[in-house]
Amino acid sequence: MRSSFAKSIYVGAAVLGLAGLSAVTTTTASAKSYATAGAYTALADKSQNVTVTGTNAIYSKPGTVKGAKVVASKKTVAKLAASKKSSDTFYAYGTKTTNRGSVYYKIVTMDKKYRGYVYAGKTAGTFTAGIKAAETTTAATTPARTTGYYLKDASKNTLWTAPKYTDINAKKVSLYGAAKSDPFTVDKAATKTKEGSLYYHVTDSKHSAISGWIYAGKGFDTTITDNTKQDLGGLSSIVYKDAVVPTNDNSVKVVYRDANNATVGNATFVTSASKTKAGRQVAADTDASGDTLAKFVTKSVPSGYVVSNASTGSAQYGSTVYVDVTAAATSKIALKLDVVKPSDVKVDNGLAVGDELTTSDVTASNFKSAVLTGKKGDKVDLNAIEAALVGAKLKGNKTYYSNDGTAYHYEFSLTTSTAFGTDNYRGTYGDTLSAYYTATLVKNTNEATNNSTPDNSWIA
Repeated sequence: MRSSFAKSIYVGAAVLGLAGLSAVTTTTASAKSYATAGAYTALADKSQNVTVTGTNAIYSKPGTVKGAKVVASKKTVAKLAASKKSSDTFYAYGTKTTNRGSVYYKIVTMDKKYRGYVYAGKTAGTFTAGIKAAETTTAATTPARTTGYYLKDASKNTLWTAPKYTDINAKKVSLYGAAKSDPFTVDKAATKTKEGSLYYHVTDSKHSAISGWIYAGKGFDTTITDNTKQDLGGLSSIVYKDAVVPTNDNSVKVVYRDANNATVGNATFVTSASKTKAGRQVAADTDASGDTLAKFVTKSVPSGYVVSNASTGSAQYGSTVYVDVTAAATSKIALKLDVVKPSDVKVDNGLAVGDELTTSDVTASNFKSAVLTGKKGDKVDLNAIEAALVGAKLKGNKTYYSNDGTAYHYEFSLTTSTAFGTDNYRGTYGDTLSAYYTATLVKNTNEATNNSTPDNSWIA
């Protein structure tokens, strides 16, 4: 997991050269006094977890630069500062300094809901406003009992590379090959700083490559003699009652191989059918999740790969199925405006042709993001992506006011006059694609804006 900022962070000389000019505030400047921002510099130090102080808003650009829009108001930032949720911790990863010497950091919440620039003072590498260094976890005492733990229900509490929302890159650990009867050993313990919730770092005693952090409830209590009454979150101190031990009579091993024939992952399909025997065809039998072997193979593919060839039709219990995979890549979509209407309605800080929408501008729903992932280097399926875009609903999250005080929000639709396929005809999986939208001002009703938090990660 990531620790806090180092006391001093190296920032490029071009940025440092801008320091020492006159002071500015983080409020938007007047039209005659806009600042200009220096080059963006990625932070050299990789320990960059921070929390907001609640004193400064977050902007799409450094706050005093022309065109900067509010991503999160001071009121919203104050709530994030007081939040007891790890998801509201921020990760800082870049910086810009204005010609007036104001230093801004590019930050994003751990759940990636809020992303933008926040004022942090006048000295690059230190924080005197806006944000402060944060420790997202605190070391805890390892339990008196370190062996004999079992996963209770991985669909509810599974292993993570770091406790969820304590590291921007935290992700679920693959449990391919692990059985419910596998015992796990605890080697570390930690609590999430904001919530105080306890996590254990565990390793599968039968598959040492399977290890990670899991929510541990109140932790192992030596005063409780009945192990069924231990509060261990996602763990159990007894073998889970529904455990099915894989044998030659009820399972198929799956081996994933890349283009060089190297093994990149393994999985074990265990059927829920009864009275199966080694050598019998699996056919349409399913596992405890209701998945056939073919579906299991696709769902269990190692992260970063897609199945290129899998033959499971003649698979037998007790055998090994070899699945060819290739590297996968995922594209994102830049949402750009080429029409804004109606032209006769004027609102404060309204959108303009050429603007690019961010996740703070829009709520997207019904978009099938799976269409953006494919074999690395292959041309994207433009027809499938365009169909998904046309079917998706995009609604503005922000309220705008006209001179007479009428409240509006924007609704967005793919501009039919611009062909998505033509704009992106050379696109391959992993590229950022461009989609052009028409923004239409619509008068607010009581439920005009959408306050839900869907997965907008496909938006560039």
